[in-house]
Amino acid sequence: MSNHGRVLLKKYFEERSLVQSDIDSFNNFIDFELQKIIDENKEIVPTIIPQNIEEFKIKLEKIKVGKPEITEADGSKRPIMPIEARIRKISYAAPIFLTVSSYINGTQRESFETQIGKIPIMLRSKYCNMHGLKREQVIEMGEDPDDPGGYFVINGSEKVLVKVEDLAANHFMVERTPTSPSPFTGRLFSEHGSYKILHNFERLKDGIFYVSFVRLQRVPIIVVLKALGMLKDEEIMKTVTSEKVLDEVYINLYEFSDIKNSEDAMDYLAKKAGITQSRQIRLERIQDMLDRYLLPNIGTDEKSRKLKAYNLCKMIKKFIYIERGIVPTDDKDHYKNKRIKQSGDLLADLFRVNLKVLISDLLYNFQRIVKRGKFPSVKVIIREKLLTSRIQSAMATGSWVGGRKGISQRIQRRNYLDLLSHLQRVVSPLSATQENFKARALHPTHLGRLCPIETPEGTNIGLKKNLSILSDITNNEPEKDLLKKLKEMGLSMVG
Repeated sequence: MSNHGRVLLKKYFEERSLVQSDIDSFNNFIDFELQKIIDENKEIVPTIIPQNIEEFKIKLEKIKVGKPEITEADGSKRPIMPIEARIRKISYAAPIFLTVSSYINGTQRESFETQIGKIPIMLRSKYCNMHGLKREQVIEMGEDPDDPGGYFVINGSEKVLVKVEDLAANHFMVERTPTSPSPFTGRLFSEHGSYKILHNFERLKDGIFYVSFVRLQRVPIIVVLKALGMLKDEEIMKTVTSEKVLDEVYINLYEFSDIKNSEDAMDYLAKKAGITQSRQIRLERIQDMLDRYLLPNIGTDEKSRKLKAYNLCKMIKKFIYIERGIVPTDDKDHYKNKRIKQSGDLLADLFRVNLKVLISDLLYNFQRIVKRGKFPSVKVIIREKLLTSRIQSAMATGSWVGGRKGISQRIQRRNYLDLLSHLQRVVSPLSATQENFKARALHPTHLGRLCPIETPEGTNIGLKKNLSILSDITNNEPEKDLLKKLKEMGLSMVG
C-alpha cells in the first residue's frame, strides 16, 4: 500500500468510528425525533374537569435533554462518567425536561418546565460526557480511548441495542400468490407515528380490484377513489395511466358507474364495514376511517384525500403491469426493500409507547383528584419515575414494545473483534423455527453491506447477520431536502 493510502486510512479511522451510523441515529433521535413524538401528543384534554369550567387543556411543548448525571443520597447532582456508572452499578442516563402548560377556557393557567424522566445515553454520542474530549483527557477519566462506544450502561452492565431489519414501510410490493384467490397480491405497510397499518390489494376472478385495511375488508378500490373525491371516470383512467386505455380499469369503472358522488361511495363502504347507524353517523365514521387509517403516511387530514387517490391509482397501474408481465414482481429479499432500525429508531418506538403511558397516568391522577373536588396543578401529578423505570426495564431485559424479545443484549467482550461484531449485529424478526429458505439465503444485494460469512450455524443461520466493517447506514434524509433535489432535476408537483 502506498504511503498516501496509509495516511488516508489512518485519518479515516481517527475521525470516524466503526459504529458511527448508530451514534448518528441516536443523535438524530435526541435532536429531532423526541420533539416529533411530543408534537404527536401535544394536546391532552381530560374528560372529567371541575364543574365551573367549560374547557381545560394541557399542552406539551418543548423537550430538551441534559447531560448524564448522578443524584447522590443527599440530593446533590453532578456529572458522571461511564466508568463510575459501571463500578457503582447504576445507569448512565440524562434527565429529560419538558415544558408543560395548562389552559382554562383558552386562558393560560400555568406554564413550567419539569423533569419527566431519565433517558439512557449512548457512549460517544453528542450527549455523552466524553464527547469532544481529547485522547489524553479520556484516559484521565479512566476510559479506554479506543473503545468505539455505540452502547449504553444500564444498572452497571453494558447493553447494546441490536439492529433490526424489516420490510420497508410505505412501499407498495406485489408478489405472486398461487394459493390465494388472487393470483397476485399487493401489500403495503403504511407507517405514521405509532400506527403501522397493513393494506392488502387483490384482483379476484370477477376482475374487480379490492383493497383491505382495518375494518374495511375487500372493498372495491374504485369506490374508495370516489369516496376520496375522485368522481370522474375519465380522471381515474388518466391518473392510472396516460399512455393507453387499460381494459382492466374499464371493467371496474363500468361495475360502479351508478355511484355518482362521494356520499354514496362512503355509504357503500359503511354497509360493507357493517356500520348500521343512521346515514349521517355512517358517513362520518367512514370519513374518519379513510382519513386516519387509509395510507396515514400521506396525511391524516382532509387535504390529503386527493393525494391518497393519486397514490391508489399508481398502485392499480403497477398491479396491472405486473399481472401483464410488463414489470417483474417485487423481491422481498432485495435489500432496497428492507430497512434497518438502529438504536435511535428502536428508542423512538419505546419512548412513543411509554409517553402514552405517562399521559394516561397523568390523566388518571388529574381526574381522580378532580373527583374529590380539588383542582390540582399539573406539576404535582407528573410521575417522573414512571417513564424512567419503564425505559430502563426494557433496556435491562431486552423485552421491547410490540412483543419483541432480545433487542437489548449484554455486550460480549471476549476480544476487540467480538465487541465490534456485536455492535454491528443485524437480526431479522422472522421465526428461527420456520424454514424461510429465501430469507436465510445470501442475496447479491448484501455485497458490501452485510458480511457474507459471519452468521451463526443452526436455527439462526441467515437470520442473524452482521454489517460489513465499513458499511454505513444513512439516516432518513428530511423530505423537504429530497423534494428540493428532485425539483432541481425536473420534478413537477401534482394537485
